[in-house]
This record gives sequence, C-alpha cells and structure tokens, in this order.
Amino acid sequence: MAEDGFVEDTLWAGVERLRCWLDTHTDPALAGDLRLWRVLKISEELGEVSEAMHGATGANPRKGASHSWDDVHTELCDVVVASMMALATCTPDAAGLLDERLRHLIDRVMPPS
Repeated sequence: MAEDGFVEDTLWAGVERLRCWLDTHTDPALAGDLRLWRVLKISEELGEVSEAMHGATGANPRKGASHSWDDVHTELCDVVVASMMALATCTPDAAGLLDERLRHLIDRVMPPS
C-alpha cells in the first residue's frame, strides 16, 4: 500500500461504488436480506475458484485443462471482492474492521518486537 493510503482508499471507494450500484439495481422483491445474499455470493465465487483450479491442474479427466492460472487468479480476486462487498453490506466500518482483523492476525504470528 502507498504511504498516503491511496490504494486502500481507492479499493474501498470502488467496493462502495459497486455496493451502491447493486443496492439500487437489486429487485426489491428478490432482495430480502441483502446481507444474506452478499455472504452467499462468496460461496458462489469460491465454487468458481474451485472449478478454475480443477481446470488449471487438469484434475478433471473429463474436462482436461479447461482453465489457466490466470483464470484462477481472476476468480480469487472475485472471492476477495465478494467478501469485501459482504463486509461493507454488514458493517459501516468495513475498512476499519478489516484493517483491525488483519493487524490481529499479523500480530498473532509475528508479535511486535
């Protein structure tokens, strides 16, 4: 991340733009609890990563090498974005919460010296 926070600000601004767009384009009759649908979207994207992994490694003999590692990378990004969208839908301080959690995880394995 850049020292001025540019990457983080741009990243979360993009997530917020997508979240707002989805909020306004979701059919109210289907929306129900948006938190539920956004969390379930993570599972959908994870399934697509699994499919891409199978295809990149040729693990499915019926399909062979149907995907590339670039496909795996793209699908992993989709999992991250879906997760950020779900977090932003569930809490107004998604960026702060993620930062706090990441710091906790880092400190757990690499205690401050």
